[in-house]
Amino acid sequence: MPRARRTLCLAASTAAALLLGASSALAWPFHHPSGAFTNAVFFNGATLSHSIPGGSEALAQPDDITYGDGHIFVAFQNGVGPQGQASTSGNTDSTIVELDGSGHAVAQWDVLGKCDGLTADPYNGLVVATVNEDANSSLYTIDPLGGTVTHYAYNEPLPHLGGTDAISFYRGLMLISASAPGTTGTPAMAAPQASYPALYEVALNPSSDIATAQALFDDEASATVANVASPGATTLALTDPDSNEDVPWWAARFAGEFMLTSQGDMQQIFVKDAGTPSQSLAVLNLSASVDDTAWPSLPWGAIYTTDNSNGTVNKITGPFERGSEIAAVTPCSRAPAPSAHRGTTGSRAASSPSACRHLQ
Repeated sequence: MPRARRTLCLAASTAAALLLGASSALAWPFHHPSGAFTNAVFFNGATLSHSIPGGSEALAQPDDITYGDGHIFVAFQNGVGPQGQASTSGNTDSTIVELDGSGHAVAQWDVLGKCDGLTADPYNGLVVATVNEDANSSLYTIDPLGGTVTHYAYNEPLPHLGGTDAISFYRGLMLISASAPGTTGTPAMAAPQASYPALYEVALNPSSDIATAQALFDDEASATVANVASPGATTLALTDPDSNEDVPWWAARFAGEFMLTSQGDMQQIFVKDAGTPSQSLAVLNLSASVDDTAWPSLPWGAIYTTDNSNGTVNKITGPFERGSEIAAVTPCSRAPAPSAHRGTTGSRAASSPSACRHLQ
C-alpha cells in the first residue's frame, strides 16, 4: 500500500492538502517559475449529502485530506463546532468521503464530532480520523474495504486539557497533535505549561476500543534554534500545536525527521529520532503563521487541496521545486492566527499560491 501522505497547502481558502504523483528518487535541480500553478475543482462536496435530524443536507467545509491504496479520503466538517457542538441545522457529524483518481465518490461514512485530523495507516490500510480539536476529543478507524467504522475513546482525560488535531504515522508510531491546550482548564492553567503535552504517541487496543496516549514532548520542552542567523538553546512556549508531518528523505533540511507546526506561535518544531532515547528538538522561528507543509520531490505531479469555504477539493499542478519546504500562510497573513479563529470556516486557509513561502 502506498505510504500515507497529508502535505501541501497552496490554494485560496485551503484547509489542508495532499501532494501526489511526485515521489521519484531522482535528483532534479529546479527553480519554480513565478505564476506557473494551475488550479481546478476536482470534487464538490455539495454533490453529496448526509442525514441530519429531520432530513438531509449537502456536505460542507472539507478540511483534512489523505491518500491510501490509490484513493483520496477527505473529511467534511459540516458545521460541527470544535468541541463537537451541533451545527445550526442540528448536525453533529462529520463525513469522511472516499474518492477515486477521477474525483468520483466511492463511499462515505459519518463520524460523531468535528473531524480535524485524517490519515491512512500505511501498515494496515485503515483510515484514522481525530475529532474535536478543542475538547471532548476521540478518534475513529475506518476500514475502506469492509466499511467498518470503529470508535476509540481515550483511557483517561487528555492531560493538556484540550483536543486533538493532525495525525501522522512516523516509523511505526501514531503521532497526534495536542491542540488547543488549556481550553478546559482555569485561566491559571492557560498554555504554555510544562505539564501539557504538545504531541502524543497513541496506541489503539481493538479488543477494548480504547486509545492510550503518552506525551512525546511537552509545550515547554528544550530545543535548539534552527534559524541559521540565530542558533542556540531555547525553551519552547507552545500555545497552538496544529498540523504535523513526516519529513521526507528528499527534504533540503530535516530529512527523515518529524515536524509539528505550532500555528499561532509561528514556529515549526522538528523532532530527530522521535520516540527514542536520543530524541532531540529543533525549532524554526517563522515570519508568518502557517499551517500545512510539504516537500515536493519532483517538479511535476499534483496537489489535492481542500477549500473549506467553498466546499471543494481542488487539484493544483506545478511545477514545484524538489526538496524545498512549502507552507500555507494563514488568513491573518503575517500575524498569528487568533485563537478565536479555531474551528471557524477558513480558519486554516492559505491566501493564494503567491503567499506560499519557501521557509528554508
